[in-house]
Amino acid sequence: MLASLTDRIISGGRLTKDEAARLSTLEGPDIFGLFAGANRIRSAFRADIIDLCSIVNAKSGSCPEDCSYCAQSASAKADISRYPLLPEGEILDAARRAKESGAKRFCIVTSGRKPGQKELSDIASAVGAVRKAGLLPCATLGLLDRSDLELLRDAGLERYHHNLETSRRFFPRVCSSHTYDEKLDTISAVKETGLSLCSGGIFGLGEDWEDRIDMALEIERLGADSVPVNFLIPIPGTGLSGRKMLAPLEALKIVSIYRFLLPSREIRICGGRLQCLGSLNPFVFMAGADGLLTGDYLTKQGMPPTADLDLIARYGLRAG
Repeated sequence: MLASLTDRIISGGRLTKDEAARLSTLEGPDIFGLFAGANRIRSAFRADIIDLCSIVNAKSGSCPEDCSYCAQSASAKADISRYPLLPEGEILDAARRAKESGAKRFCIVTSGRKPGQKELSDIASAVGAVRKAGLLPCATLGLLDRSDLELLRDAGLERYHHNLETSRRFFPRVCSSHTYDEKLDTISAVKETGLSLCSGGIFGLGEDWEDRIDMALEIERLGADSVPVNFLIPIPGTGLSGRKMLAPLEALKIVSIYRFLLPSREIRICGGRLQCLGSLNPFVFMAGADGLLTGDYLTKQGMPPTADLDLIARYGLRAG
């Protein structure tokens, strides 16, 4: 079954929802056959290039939204740093360090529902500075509208990141302060302004495989260019602090099935990679990934860029 499905996808076919559900039941040695198929698909569609991005937590904490996984929510009691929007010079310094470490893309991330107009203007200026520094600027700024996104695009923004987080069905169990449709409105505005779209989710929230597959199918419908795959870190003080972290093989199975469902898209492993995968981190490319968030996450430690570059080279791949 795996060989024929892999051949079909490489030939331009697509996986059905029922077929994806069957793949999700694979266990034991069959999981490694799934990885092999995903690796073939990655190689066919994405060649040997691994896309590296880095982020700066440009405004941290005190977010009025109630996302249950997030340490920056005002409802969380997590022990994190809280500060207003960083000056442009500090954002640019972080961008230059990211470039020196091999990153191609640099994302400015802020907490909150969306920035105020003064903050947005300052971020637009920082976007232009990041572009001049030789990086592709990205941003994660919440629920923006078309005029906000046009301002950033005109300043040099290349890509906007806005995660679905999970399926429409499961989303109300994750957040009640904004809706799934509000997310889709922002994503529609991203597409209307001609920006590249980065949209994925977080796994290990309590969702089931139907939720995971439904989100992948929605991402395909929306036409996301890059699909971030995050694994929940159950941070003390958050609403999901009591959840167990995903088992490493379960996390890698998610990556592989997303490669089967989204063969031509960038599948980027982001938050929770270090904590969830541990010693199985080197399997991310075999499982079908072709992108990494390198360096630290928003409030937790990530993989050092030097270690990621070494991993990429040892697999005979290239950072690009």
